[in-house]
Amino acid sequence: MKTPLPDTFEGQILALLPSLRRYSRSLTRSDAEGEDLLQDCVEKVLARRGQWRGINLRGWVLTTMTNLYRNTRRASPRDRLVELDAAEEIANPDAQADPLERLRLEQALDNLSEDYRAVLMLVVIEGYSYHEVATMLEIPIGTVMSRLSRARQRMSEHMKADNVITLRRPK
Repeated sequence: MKTPLPDTFEGQILALLPSLRRYSRSLTRSDAEGEDLLQDCVEKVLARRGQWRGINLRGWVLTTMTNLYRNTRRASPRDRLVELDAAEEIANPDAQADPLERLRLEQALDNLSEDYRAVLMLVVIEGYSYHEVATMLEIPIGTVMSRLSRARQRMSEHMKADNVITLRRPK
């Protein structure tokens, strides 16, 4: 199979895959579900390439992914259970320099509402402007700024809350 040229539609989609993968995982909070969302999004975008108007492909694809995620959340049950036997096949994540710090960060992200997490990921991780995020999520720019501020504040509070170590006084 040939790799598409970078200036073709498929080549541009291929270049977006790392960003799309990060965003899909942040939305779903799961590697497996994130990969499914990514695949569904790419499939839909490729099938509907005729609807793209030639402006801001990345924004169009991320908007498509956000809408796919919202539609699947409405249609599926809240929490999916995995059988214990199936859980044995789940890979263990690589060890990090400070696994507790990563765990706290993941918990802080998971505690955010979907709306706050989406805005935070698009602005902070993906580097979109407030105006671009407002357009993608179809919300006013003031709402983007408000959600981003609240998301950052809640992340900070969560990270600080678990960072307190109490020491005993020697007798």
